[in-house]
Amino acid sequence: MASFMEELWSSIFTPGPTPTLLIATNVTFAALQLVFFGLLLATYSLHFVALSLISAGLWYSINWFAHEVRIAQDAQNAEKEKAEADTADRKKESGDKASSPSPGAGADADSETETESIARGKTGRSATATGSASSARLQPAEQDPRKRVSSGGDSSGYGSTDSEWEKVDDKA
Repeated sequence: MASFMEELWSSIFTPGPTPTLLIATNVTFAALQLVFFGLLLATYSLHFVALSLISAGLWYSINWFAHEVRIAQDAQNAEKEKAEADTADRKKESGDKASSPSPGAGADADSETETESIARGKTGRSATATGSASSARLQPAEQDPRKRVSSGGDSSGYGSTDSEWEKVDDKA
């Protein structure tokens, strides 16, 4: 019992539905259903039937969701294993092709972007060696001198003055 409680405590901090957490959830919902049944027999109140149906729906939905998460995790693991196998196959193939490189392929052809290849074609050098547009600083746009600069507050843009309040006092 102590090891189950330790596993339950650690499963709370583990992402995803763990078997220990699902067992605890199912036991708890089964006990809740027994309590509702006992209260129904003791009071003959239909409220406990409604609560039991709501509890059963929640119980089912939790188990359904855990099942769907498990399916998604299995599919993700299978996809990851397939990607690792493809990567291993590519490394093996690139090792075989290393003895006969294709014409025009540089040492870093796999990591080259389209812009770099265009720049390399024009200048014969890599675009990263000469600098790229992303590293250039953008100049701030010219501001219209007639436009007011915002004060940055939560104001509506309307600034009242004391003279306007004096006009209100004069009318009264």
